[in-house]
Amino acid sequence: MQLEQLYEDYRSLLFNLAYRMLGSVSDAEDIVQDVFLTLHQQDIHKVKHFKAYLIKTTTNRCLNLLSSTRRKREEYIGPWLPEPLIDPREPAALTEHNEAVSYALLVLMEQLSPMERAVFILREGLEFEYETIAEMLDKTASNCRKIMSRAKQKLPDKSPVIAPKQKSTPLVEAFIDAANTGNFKSFIQMLVEEASLISDGGGKVRSALKPIRSRLRILRFLEGVSRKGAFQGSFLPISLNGEPSLLLIKNGQTKMAFCFARNPGNFKVTHIYMVMNPDKLKKLQGVSQNHP
Repeated sequence: MQLEQLYEDYRSLLFNLAYRMLGSVSDAEDIVQDVFLTLHQQDIHKVKHFKAYLIKTTTNRCLNLLSSTRRKREEYIGPWLPEPLIDPREPAALTEHNEAVSYALLVLMEQLSPMERAVFILREGLEFEYETIAEMLDKTASNCRKIMSRAKQKLPDKSPVIAPKQKSTPLVEAFIDAANTGNFKSFIQMLVEEASLISDGGGKVRSALKPIRSRLRILRFLEGVSRKGAFQGSFLPISLNGEPSLLLIKNGQTKMAFCFARNPGNFKVTHIYMVMNPDKLKKLQGVSQNHP
């Protein structure tokens, strides 16, 4: 099989794997490029099972990167949130990365160790048998089952993850109306009482350095930052990670990305994620260029 054909066949799969492992679009793209560059330098005729080989190589490179950047994340200023992924169906999407994982699940997986994350993704996301996962990670199937059990114990039984089909929802429209008027009282009723708001400025823009918990505190926070002009600009409903989300655009630049997690039972908002770190918004600038 030719290298070009392998790239076309497995690029999206490997990207999705790397993105779920790393929570970074840029790093995932770099990993995939590096994997194929390494393969180009080898005799591909010696590879018997390309899919398994590529997934194993990608997973191990992600594990190495997570290990090398652990201290950097520990020293990160404020909460660390994943980089949002634009839905491939959006006109501004530059690549065809399908099978988007929900943003809320990416955040939850930050509780897992790199190895727990790898086993969880290979099992739950790619549906590999434990024997295959064990071979990829140089472990026993029994060990992988134990790792999977630990991973599930760290994640809630009912993760606040849903996948709405529509880009624009009453939730998105309610937030836009609230931000434009400065009155968030109607929007706040769409949240569960124990909701939390997490903002990520990475020390590069002002943001809350700790999660804001409870509906009342979130209301006060949103009203406060709104009075200070934080929401000046225009809002663009968009699909990020396959879910209805929002971008705040000012002077042709994406300044914030808003993602929401909702309770699968009553559909009320459990978490609001505000991504403001400019480094995590670079891939979304193509959207803002076509929006005032």
